[in-house]
Amino acid sequence: MNILIVEDEPIAAAQLAANVASLRPGANVLAVCDTIKSTVNWLKNNPAPDLAFFDIQLGDGLSFEIFKQTGYNQPVIFTTAFNQYAIQAFKVNSIDYLLKPIDRTELEKALQKFESLKQPVASPITSQALEEIIHSLKKKNYRERFLVKVGAHLRVAETTDILYFYSMQKGTFLKLNDGKDYVIDQSLEQVEQLVDPAQFFRINRKYLVSLKCIKDVITYSNSRLKLKVQNPIDDEFLVAREKVKEFKDWLEGRVS
Repeated sequence: MNILIVEDEPIAAAQLAANVASLRPGANVLAVCDTIKSTVNWLKNNPAPDLAFFDIQLGDGLSFEIFKQTGYNQPVIFTTAFNQYAIQAFKVNSIDYLLKPIDRTELEKALQKFESLKQPVASPITSQALEEIIHSLKKKNYRERFLVKVGAHLRVAETTDILYFYSMQKGTFLKLNDGKDYVIDQSLEQVEQLVDPAQFFRINRKYLVSLKCIKDVITYSNSRLKLKVQNPIDDEFLVAREKVKEFKDWLEGRVS
């Protein structure tokens, strides 16, 4: 059995290869690819493996892009850190999926499932299925809590309790429902990538606000909008002119 491993974490790739070798001594790992680009290049220049293990999130994107670029339709076992609800959409198009950290018992079951197939050829993943998978994945894995500093102590702040994030004097802070402010290690740009875009919006360079903190929206000068929020630190919660249309779409639940 010839196997291709697509995994961008060297330790995870080594552990998977070792477990496969232990469970199936006759298996031959042909290659370990760590990016979409390297995988596409390998598949275009080598015979297709009998079985492939695809990590979902790679350094240069989601591994589903490999299907689009190569038309690959051989059996695949997906590996992922996402929970099973995020990946139900593609279960019918693959042999199986394994949640990280990979359990040897589950790996054995997946290999047995592959071996039990009379014609082990997975159905090609359609474009519609890929879009559904990507949409499901994008909805998951947002930060649920932040670690904040309180003097020499650390405290956990639940994201659902955060009214807004803001930058001030080269630091990044969050404001909680109780009105208290805490400094965090991440920059505002980093926070923007960590939180659910359906719940938080970057109105300008200084503020990233939650939907629940907005009490009122007022038309302001120069085609801008002014917000009244809970527990404001000042009176300048202004939506930047170039963000007004996007902000209105966000208020209506139209998040790209």
